[in-house]
Amino acid sequence: MKTNHDLRLTVTLRLLDGEGHRRFGPGVAALLAGVREHRSLRAAAASMGMAYSKAWRIVRTAEEALGYKLLSSTVGGRNGGGAALTAEAEALLAAYQALWDQVSAFAQERFQECFRDL
Repeated sequence: MKTNHDLRLTVTLRLLDGEGHRRFGPGVAALLAGVREHRSLRAAAASMGMAYSKAWRIVRTAEEALGYKLLSSTVGGRNGGGAALTAEAEALLAAYQALWDQVSAFAQERFQECFRDL
C-alpha cells in the first residue's frame, strides 16, 4: 500500500452574500492587515507584489459589497499621507481572523484524525 506522508490540508474561508457572491476573504483580509502594518495602501500592495491600482479596486469592491468604508486615507502633506483601517474594518478583520483561527484549528485536527492511517 502506498502511503501519502505529504498530504496536507488547505482551508480557505470566504464570506458570501445570499446569492453566493464573494464579499470578503483571505485576499482582502491580507490587504487590510498590510494597510494596518504599513499605514499605506500603496505599501501594503507593494509588500504583496500587487499593483496599487489593483489594491484600490479590491478595496472599493469590498466597500461596495459590504456597504461601509474600510479605509480612512490622508493625502500628501508633511507626513506624505497614508491610510488607516476604519473602525468597521478593524472589527471585520478581527472577527474574520478569530473565525479563521477556530476553523483552521478544527479542520487540522479533523484532518489528522481522518487521514492518520493513510
